[in-house]
Amino acid sequence: MTQKDLATLKRRLKADKRGPSMIRGCYLTAKGEIVTTFRKSVGQMPAEELEYYFSIFRKAISGSYGQTLLPVSFSDEQVAGDDAYADLMGLCRTELEDENVAGSIYQRVASWIQKEKGVALQSVEEQKKAPNYLVLLLYDSFDVAYKHPDGEEDMEMSESVMNYVLCAVSPVQQGKEALTYFENEAAFHANPPQWTVTMPELGFLFPAFEQGGANVYQALYYTKDADNVHEDFLTDVFHSGIMMTASEQKETVASLLQNTLREECSMDVVQSVNDSVAEMITEQKEDKNAEPLTLSRKDVHRVLENAGVSDEKLEAFDKNFDEAFGEKTVIPAVNVVSHKEFKVTTPSVQIRVDPEHRDLVTTREIDGQKYILILADGEVEVNGICISL
Repeated sequence: MTQKDLATLKRRLKADKRGPSMIRGCYLTAKGEIVTTFRKSVGQMPAEELEYYFSIFRKAISGSYGQTLLPVSFSDEQVAGDDAYADLMGLCRTELEDENVAGSIYQRVASWIQKEKGVALQSVEEQKKAPNYLVLLLYDSFDVAYKHPDGEEDMEMSESVMNYVLCAVSPVQQGKEALTYFENEAAFHANPPQWTVTMPELGFLFPAFEQGGANVYQALYYTKDADNVHEDFLTDVFHSGIMMTASEQKETVASLLQNTLREECSMDVVQSVNDSVAEMITEQKEDKNAEPLTLSRKDVHRVLENAGVSDEKLEAFDKNFDEAFGEKTVIPAVNVVSHKEFKVTTPSVQIRVDPEHRDLVTTREIDGQKYILILADGEVEVNGICISL
């Protein structure tokens, strides 16, 4: 999905527009037991209340692709006869009107809570402090603008309709007892702890919205914590396999470069790789119609080749990449390099450099000793004090 696709959906999630038609919800205990379910017509909800719901749904399609927003792909076999996939299609086909289909999704989320959260609740005290969960489902449908060859969009010539469902799973946290002012009594009284819905821990969009249409072979999955993809949720809701987190992908790429290039893994090579990939990411982001940049093994091979890595090391890298990720795997570019920072670490010193000025850092060997050199460009401060060099 492109930045423009996501922006299109977010614009519909505003209380003054009331684009979506239906919201369903299920309130679950910390053990995954259903407390209550409800359905609400968007057209009949007060604007202030609706904005709270929409802010939760907007969050469920926010973040960085490849880190907090992850594609979940479905195989031909799943599309043909998998019950988890059938439930997702059923949500759209019935426009959230079928309680049984919505109930099936609630049960799948409840199963995740029981597996991932419930087992950790040993004592009564832990159970009291643990959050409950609110599962929200939203249905929306809209005409997709026709795009002329010159790129101009025309709603009057719309040829397709986007039907989709958004899901958000939010922790419901219990606050503390507080002394509260009651205006009708003009007095203060102890107010019991209130349960408050927080921003979603995870969620999904189905089907994915791509190039002005629905991609029924893919969902867009949201996780608040990029280092935790909640594997049980992926298994229960999507029947999807294990997925690498952003951190795991970064660590694997770093390990491949270090262990494969060995003596060729120099400062110059690492800087060249960072510069090349960062430049590609920047160029891609400037095009709102472009999908987030991903890199295949061939793409990384080409970057390393341009950085001066030898043919022998390139061949070894290709083999190790395929073993680590799979032959046809593509990786979000943001998980290949840290384009927002450039950090140099030794056992005693840590140096952080603005990525735009990483060329100020270099290595030298002087009198048999290896040094990291930093060009003193402009004023130099030590603990906030300008010093003279």
